[in-house]
Amino acid sequence: MLLDDQTRLDVSTFVSDYDEEFFGSGGLARLRQRLMNDHVSTLRRVSPQERWGPPIRRPSKIVCVGLNYRDHAAESGMQLPPEPVLFFKATSSLVGPNDALVIPRGAEKVDWEVELAVIIEKKASYVPREQASEFIAGYALHNDYSERSFQLERGGQWMKGKSADTFAPLGPFLATRDEVPNSGRLGMWLTVNGEFRQKSTTAEMIFDVPTLVSYVSEFMTLLPGDIISTGTPAGVGLGMRPPTYLRQGDVVALGIDGLGTSRQEVTAWQQRN
Repeated sequence: MLLDDQTRLDVSTFVSDYDEEFFGSGGLARLRQRLMNDHVSTLRRVSPQERWGPPIRRPSKIVCVGLNYRDHAAESGMQLPPEPVLFFKATSSLVGPNDALVIPRGAEKVDWEVELAVIIEKKASYVPREQASEFIAGYALHNDYSERSFQLERGGQWMKGKSADTFAPLGPFLATRDEVPNSGRLGMWLTVNGEFRQKSTTAEMIFDVPTLVSYVSEFMTLLPGDIISTGTPAGVGLGMRPPTYLRQGDVVALGIDGLGTSRQEVTAWQQRN
């Protein structure tokens, strides 16, 4: 757990992991109660140097939304979609916020996408839009890395370009929904080697968070701990003239208001024994 003064506390004595069972069994409410009853000073401090893992354990699915920002649709030369565009990202792509990005074997067009991720708290099916917030555990910073040639030139299905190992750095933390009272007004940014590539706000969303939770739940049951990644604003490498992509040694940094920052150094794929 992260305190306001950036102190990290080890709560593993009463939380086994932040996963489907934790969220689905009222884990957030129990955690709040335990912290009220247990003196915080008795919990072990975690060193600031210790690696951050993703703030949730591997979910049942990562549902992503394409072309959900007006400025991104404009730079792509595409019309605004009449309904949300959905695709999946493999859960095996999930990593910590500051872990290295590994360029996949044969990749030539690895791109960046700063996104607001929504984490589901309880089972959701056919959820009315006006009740959608009740099903949200919280929010996290996500970089929806993409390999554009895999995505657009390899016979269809965007998930091919979205699912490589390390392509979903999440975190550094999950902010509960009460800590993000207005998900529609969050500033967001991304830099490559210190130069701004994306700088926008979630106000540019075509479909807001409640609409997306409701919409996705029409087509599949969302389980506790599932992720909806809500799309990216303008400034991706594909939209640059000429298109510009990541290379070994590049450093990507990103952040969203209230959700912290993350940093990934780009490394080359290597054969593992």
